[in-house]
Amino acid sequence: MSNDSLSLTARPQWRALHRHWARQKDIHLRELFAADPQRGERLTAEAAGIYFDYSKQRINDETLRLLHELADACGLSARIRAMFGGERINTTEDRAALHVALRARRGERIETDGADVVPEVHAVLERMAAFANRVRDGSWKGHTGKRIRTLVNIGIGGSDLGPVMAYEALRGYTDRALRFRFVSNVDGADFVEATRDLDAAETLFIVCSKTFTTQETLTNAHAARAWCLQALGGDEKAIARHFVAVSTNAAGVAEFGIDTDTMFGFWDWVGGRYSMDCAIGLSTMIAIGPDHFRAMLDGFRAMDEHFRSTPFARNVPMLHGLIAVWNANFLGAASIAVLPYEHYLKRFPAYLQQLAMESNGKRVTLDGAPADYATGPIYWGEPGTNGQHSFYQLIHQGTQVIPCDFIGFCQTLAPLGNQHDLLIANLFAQSEALAFGKTLAEVKAQGTPDALAPHRVFQGNRPSSTLLVQRLTPHALGALVALYEHSVFVQGVIWNIDSFDQWGVELGKALAQRTADELACTAEPALNHDSSTQALIRRYRRLREHSA
Repeated sequence: MSNDSLSLTARPQWRALHRHWARQKDIHLRELFAADPQRGERLTAEAAGIYFDYSKQRINDETLRLLHELADACGLSARIRAMFGGERINTTEDRAALHVALRARRGERIETDGADVVPEVHAVLERMAAFANRVRDGSWKGHTGKRIRTLVNIGIGGSDLGPVMAYEALRGYTDRALRFRFVSNVDGADFVEATRDLDAAETLFIVCSKTFTTQETLTNAHAARAWCLQALGGDEKAIARHFVAVSTNAAGVAEFGIDTDTMFGFWDWVGGRYSMDCAIGLSTMIAIGPDHFRAMLDGFRAMDEHFRSTPFARNVPMLHGLIAVWNANFLGAASIAVLPYEHYLKRFPAYLQQLAMESNGKRVTLDGAPADYATGPIYWGEPGTNGQHSFYQLIHQGTQVIPCDFIGFCQTLAPLGNQHDLLIANLFAQSEALAFGKTLAEVKAQGTPDALAPHRVFQGNRPSSTLLVQRLTPHALGALVALYEHSVFVQGVIWNIDSFDQWGVELGKALAQRTADELACTAEPALNHDSSTQALIRRYRRLREHSA
């Protein structure tokens, strides 16, 4: 049997890593640093302005060599070429995964199914820029002639998480004369609170749904339509001045009342969680302006080019992804904490949750066989220093190994005394404490009573990486997102799964539609669920009709 046809756990490279882990697992990071005084400078790499320090991961040169051999055996280089070449690597949906084309330079040629997609990408970007400028300079007027002052993005999943993350991350670059709101949850409270203090005559809604059929998005869009018409006297012509669409369903958009001249499309080779840099980012472009949006695309592209062409030893996304595989499959880490020490990145962990877990939360390989190894670690986190006063206790002294990604910036967008130095001091201190801990002997040397001493011990040897950037700019944000996109792809290649489908969301959506019909029945519906679900439906229907 050739190595190419082996399952992952049967590969000699995988088994070599297991043998290596058996020898390595009891070596503490204190020992690794003591044995190599230059480790903290040597185990680093840099790309697109992002400095990646992975020296506090529980690895050594042999680990890296074996991970590289595993990547070669899994055909990582060929898979990278296939992705950039527009091949249909999303096999279960028979599509390309060509998000890298969204930030390609004008004139660059990227093909899928024999067609160069780059001209279409730039045509949409030009239309977005023209519209964004009209909103920003006030020439786009609402139905009553008033200037637009608030934009409400209606979407869900990638149509919400990317735009809201980018808006919060780049708030320092936004036009503060404009307000931005984001509605995603089908819970009516989300829409009601987002619009409670708005003037419909000055509000523009951006409805983001590729098919224009997404249940949650269209439910909120119709609520917005009714709200707008009620406030503007019921004139249907108002819809075309207060709604635009990001969609490919021209018929559905027109039926809603939106002018298809203000419909901005994208393509089936763009997954929702990879779409913040195309028309889904229309709210971002309006907020920060076309020039800053192009700078963000430049950051994406710089990381793309680095990933595509840089050798393994200096390839930041490749190293990041393979270390994630090492931590998940050999250290047994079930989650990764992403800890941005930058308030503007407060929504970044939530964005990564979809990017990583919708991509790699799979239990079946490309061959249709069950995976007999862990895939798709849980991504979570909060900005520092907030998290230090909530969950860091578990990371430092809990029984679980939780690798951490610390993200910091050398220059602040909000200077206030020495607060930024204090923020970054906490970042560096936390990664140091996680790595080296505090021994029982050190605790006792400080005069701690014997009964209390065990509680004051920090085991250390908790792995982390640090991503350090000069400043949070649009370029830096693009590079950072692309780094994680490619890291997730690397992990999926090693695990031999399709990182670009998301069938796991379908079953719940189908059952929800059936249940919604049953909840809406005026007569008692005939139910055919399990006993728990049936009892819940009946209780809900009964209590819904009675006041508290």
